[in-house]
Amino acid sequence: MAPGKKVVVFDYGFGNVRSAERAVARTGAAVEITRDLDAALNADGLLVPGVGAFAACMNGLRAARGDWAVGRRLAGGKPVLGICVGMQILFSRGIEHGQESEGLDEWPGTVGPLKADIVPHMGWNTVRAPDDSALFAGLSPEDRFYFVHSYAVHDWELRTTHAAQAAPKVTWATHGRPFVAAVENGPLWATQFHPEKSGDAGARLLTNWIETL
Repeated sequence: MAPGKKVVVFDYGFGNVRSAERAVARTGAAVEITRDLDAALNADGLLVPGVGAFAACMNGLRAARGDWAVGRRLAGGKPVLGICVGMQILFSRGIEHGQESEGLDEWPGTVGPLKADIVPHMGWNTVRAPDDSALFAGLSPEDRFYFVHSYAVHDWELRTTHAAQAAPKVTWATHGRPFVAAVENGPLWATQFHPEKSGDAGARLLTNWIETL
């Protein structure tokens, strides 16, 4: 449990904010749904959800100045967690229906169509997390998480990091081809799946994040 921790779920019109709020509240943290920038900047943790199209989410985030809030928090080393399309928009660009859109460019890489026979990828799947992952601490390779998506990052492109910083930890899942399922990179963490819909495993994962705040 994480009493005393304050988490803001950023409400920019493109996310399952109520589900995220309930899941975070179950960890014992205080949680608020808002697009207030002061609240977003000053919370212990900022959760950025996302559903729908990459371009629409980016437009909504920019309209709410959420891109600025994410950038300011990360510049100050303050934790941010992106979920689903809230993870995808952290990459450099997204390509949907042949249209390219700019992302937040926190990580190099392209979000593109899933390379699988069955799309969307909808349902439960296992993941392959690094042994030293803090996000997946206490979870086993048999634990399953809930995915709903038609696009993903198939290639992790960030190969180097500053000598004083730990290398990013990248978790993978497979649907057709392997794709990035989660990332831990300094204060910026993200999941392609929905921890708020992933039962006990998702609850443990959210608790792991909040305990690091």
